[in-house]
Amino acid sequence: MSRKTSNPRFPDSYIGSMSNDYNDSIWMERNQKKTASICIQYLYDKKLNDIDPGKNLIEQNSLLLDLGCGTGFSSEILSTHGFRVVGVDILKDMLYKAGEKKKLYSEYKKIEFILADINSLPLREMVFDHSLSISAYNFITHGLLKNNEKIKRINATAKYLHKILKPLGRLIIEFYPLDEKELTSYISSFINNGFNGFLIKKYEKQKSGQTFILLKKPK
Repeated sequence: MSRKTSNPRFPDSYIGSMSNDYNDSIWMERNQKKTASICIQYLYDKKLNDIDPGKNLIEQNSLLLDLGCGTGFSSEILSTHGFRVVGVDILKDMLYKAGEKKKLYSEYKKIEFILADINSLPLREMVFDHSLSISAYNFITHGLLKNNEKIKRINATAKYLHKILKPLGRLIIEFYPLDEKELTSYISSFINNGFNGFLIKKYEKQKSGQTFILLKKPK
């Protein structure tokens, strides 16, 4: 997997030998770290301040949850920026690679990795200052075929993420919706479950592709 040639399939593109290819890909590492850096910038977005004013300075030792951390590329960037990081992923093969890095590299020493499903995280309420998710949030509806089941799932997940964030906590989601309808359903799930925010697209008129949702939990 020297570079991305097609859309990934969950979980096939991330298990077995594919997890090795992912972890060894220079292109993938560069891309994930670049996206993580963009998400960090969005944590400080002034529009989020305007949405819910309050004393919510993003300190370097803030506790961040990395949703769908994979082999740890994004978690590494968060840690090197001074954040305390908890990375979660549902795939054992990917998380095993992250665990190996934790043993070998200083950048990973302070990161905690947890094997868990984003839809049912074993985490306490109002413990995280902020959270990010990079190229993983699409997969929370994996295995569901009916639209009503998908809507139920994404609403339940948004509701739980709202619970585990502290008041004024920020949530940055980077993902790839299939179309405008799917994007609208994800945005609605956050707004209906207590978040305020907005989205940023790479191109103003794009209907799918890389999209960032910037969210904030009210005080």
